[in-house]
Amino acid sequence: MRKVILYIMIPMILLWNSGELSGAEINGVYFEDMITEGNEVLRLRGAGLLKWLFFKVYVAALYVPEDVSNGNVLEDKPKKMVFHYLTDMTSEQFAESGEKLLEKNASQDELFQIKGKLEKIHNMYRDVKKGGRYSLTYFPDKGTELALNDEVLGVIEGYDFASIYYRIWLGENPVSENLKYALLNKGEKWEGEGMEY
Repeated sequence: MRKVILYIMIPMILLWNSGELSGAEINGVYFEDMITEGNEVLRLRGAGLLKWLFFKVYVAALYVPEDVSNGNVLEDKPKKMVFHYLTDMTSEQFAESGEKLLEKNASQDELFQIKGKLEKIHNMYRDVKKGGRYSLTYFPDKGTELALNDEVLGVIEGYDFASIYYRIWLGENPVSENLKYALLNKGEKWEGEGMEY
């Protein structure tokens, strides 16, 4: 039987309403409509639930400056993603599933160029329990900061890394089209099937 990796499962049900947001509550988890990182104000662009079969994996939210369009969200702009986990996950699952998704969203040459940085973030990940929150925050002058329950685990410098890593959720072949549409607040309802690896 092939190994199932929950982190990269496509959600079967995802609901989000378009329009201006004033915070979001999904599956009992609330996300603020606005957060401040340093001197930058980031607004909630969208949020969604990742669900595989009968398992609710996590709810995620995307924060970006108000003037950043969906078409520019992967460019060298500030951004923050917050993940609230609804099930336990291991650090090994984060690393393994991340690698599989990056292979679908980046060329071998691109991945080779950031190989050392990928190993670094894989080593940062820790096991997370239900109710735990990871965040991934990028600023052009700082890099990509990984935090667990507001504890900073490390920073990966360079836009080269951020431009590729955020493709896991926002690229052409994301973890889920459902989640991508919800994060970008496109007001769509999608249904998908779980995947096995």
